[in-house]
Amino acid sequence: MLTYTGHPLVDVGIATICAFAEKPDPTLLTQLDLDAISEYMSKNYVVNPLKSFLTVAFPNSGFTQPAFEKQPEKRDIYAQKVLQAYKYSCLGSSETCVFTGKPAAALSFDVNGNLPPGRVFRQHIPLLTGEGCINFHPYGDAGIPISGEALLAIQALPLGCAKVNGRLLAVHSNDPNTIYHFARRFLSWNRKVVHTSRLAGEKKLPELPKRALTLIIDLLLQIQEEQQMLDEDNRPISLTAYHLSNSGQGVDLNIYHLPLEITEFLKVAMTPRYLSQWNALRSRGWEIVQSKNSKKTQKADGIQEPRYNVLYEDLFRLPVDAALFIRRYFLRKPERRFRQGDPRATYSVRDDTHLISWDLTELFIRKVVHMNESRIQHLRQIGDILAEYISSENDRRFFHTFLTARRYDDLRAALIRVSVGRLKRGQSPLITFEPYIEAFEQGEDLPYSDWRLARDLVLIRMIERLYQLGWIQANKDELPEPEIVEELSV
Repeated sequence: MLTYTGHPLVDVGIATICAFAEKPDPTLLTQLDLDAISEYMSKNYVVNPLKSFLTVAFPNSGFTQPAFEKQPEKRDIYAQKVLQAYKYSCLGSSETCVFTGKPAAALSFDVNGNLPPGRVFRQHIPLLTGEGCINFHPYGDAGIPISGEALLAIQALPLGCAKVNGRLLAVHSNDPNTIYHFARRFLSWNRKVVHTSRLAGEKKLPELPKRALTLIIDLLLQIQEEQQMLDEDNRPISLTAYHLSNSGQGVDLNIYHLPLEITEFLKVAMTPRYLSQWNALRSRGWEIVQSKNSKKTQKADGIQEPRYNVLYEDLFRLPVDAALFIRRYFLRKPERRFRQGDPRATYSVRDDTHLISWDLTELFIRKVVHMNESRIQHLRQIGDILAEYISSENDRRFFHTFLTARRYDDLRAALIRVSVGRLKRGQSPLITFEPYIEAFEQGEDLPYSDWRLARDLVLIRMIERLYQLGWIQANKDELPEPEIVEELSV
C-alpha cells in the first residue's frame, strides 16, 4: 500500500506507520494498519501533550487552532479529514500527488471546506508556504496536491521524531531499514511519554535528554550493534538528519549529514578487533557533569546525566576536519579553548598514552581519509623505526623535538641530524629516502600540505610502540602538555 518516496519527511512518516504496525516493510501494510495509527492520532493529537507539541510541526492547523478550544467537535472533523484522507484518494481527482504519483485526495483539508480539494499548505506539511503565499507556485496556483496516504505519513511524522530542543529531529537514510529503526525507537519513546504525561495531566511533551547530534550517533551505534548480533546483511549507509521547527514563532531547519565512509568506520569500530579501544575513546567523550552533591548541579535543575558526547558530535565535521579529529581523539591533544564540562580539556598525551592506538587510527585513515595504502605502511614503518631508535639510544632530545615541532624544516632537520650522527658512528641512516618522501614530501623538496597530519600519525605509532617498550612510563616528563589558555563563557 505504501512505498518509500525518497522525500525525508514522507519516508520518516511511512517508517513510523510501519513501526506502529510492527511491519518493517511498507509494502506489507494494509488499510487496517493505516486505520490503527489514524485512530491513535485522532485520539491523541487533539489533546495534550501532543496537541501542544504539534505547534512545532503543524501551526494553525485544526489540531492547534486556538479558536477550536471551545469547539472540540471541529478538531474532530479536522482530524477525520487529514488522518483518513487515504480513504478518499480514488474519487476521480484530476491531480496527482507530488510525492507518490497517486491521485490526490478529493476533499478540502479544512473544517469549512474553503481550501482547494487535495491541496495542502504549511499547516499540513512542515516548511511549506502558507495559504496566502503564491510565490514559487506556477500561475500563482498555491499549495501542493497530495494523496491521502502521503498526507497520513506526514501527519505521523512527529511520532517518529525525537523532541530535541523544542524541535523535531527526523533521521533519513539511503537504507530503509535504518529509517525504520530510528523511527521505531522515537515512536516507542513518544508513546510511552504521551501515556505517562496524560496520566499526570502534563501539558507538554518531555524532551529526550541528549543533544541532537549525540542522540543520532548514540542510536546509530545501538542499531549497528543489534544488526551485528543478529548477523543482518547491512550495506553501507549514509544518514541525513533534519532538526526542524515549523512554529509560527520561527521556522528553522538544520541539516546534518553523515556520509557512508563515517558510518562504515563506526560499523567496523564496533567489531571485536577494535571494540575495546573504541569504547575507551567514546567513553571519554561524554560531558563532564557536576557531582550529585554539588550545589552548582542542584541549581541546574538537577541535571546529572551527560547531555552530549564531543566525539560523537565531531563525527559530523568529517571528513573535512579529519586531521583535527586524529590529533584530538587518537593522539589525545587537549582542547585549548573550551567550555565548562568539555572533556577535551582533560585530554593528555602524557596521561592517556594507554588510549593511543595505531590499529584504530589506521582503520580511520583507511575508511575516512582514504589515504594511499603505500603511504600508510611507510608511516607505520617510520614510527616503528623511530620508536626503536629512541628506546635503544634514550634520545629524549629527538623525541621532544619530533613531538613539538611546529615547522617542517625543524622536523626534517632533526631527522637529518640523527642520521648524520649515525653515519659518523658507522651505522646506517635512521630513515631511507623512499619511505621519507612517501610519508612527508611530494618530491623536489616540497612537503605535503598535510605534513602535520603525517607527523601526528607517525607519533601515534611511535608513542604506542614506546609505551609497549616501557620507555614512555620511564620518561613521562618528556611529554609536555600545552597550557590550557581559555575557558569560554557559556
